[in-house]
Amino acid sequence: MMFTFVFPGWEGSASDSRVLQDALSRSTGMKIPTGYYYLVDGGYTNGEGFLAPYRGTKYHLSEWRDGYTLVNHEEYFNMKHSSTRNVIERCFGLLKLRWAILRSPSFYPLKIHCKIIVVLSSAQSY
Repeated sequence: MMFTFVFPGWEGSASDSRVLQDALSRSTGMKIPTGYYYLVDGGYTNGEGFLAPYRGTKYHLSEWRDGYTLVNHEEYFNMKHSSTRNVIERCFGLLKLRWAILRSPSFYPLKIHCKIIVVLSSAQSY
């Protein structure tokens, strides 16, 4: 439960892939360690260093409740992927829970708000 890279400042309407490409293209940007992968949601495609869930296959943990039996390796992968992504979402929830300033719209200038996000996300004592 640790943030390894924080890249604030993009508008919420920007596409995820556009933000990712910008983060990867910067000299001080996001680096993917050789042999490791980041989990990405269904809006991305699989690529070097990125694992997306299988499309058209059950994904959300709620779809496996009530004794559902996994049918194939794709459902198994998606179940594990979804479970791990839930941990990621919980990290964001804990960050907002700990820092009230992140729970509501900010009235600070964008440059200041970006700095606030970086500082708070690096204060990792969950």
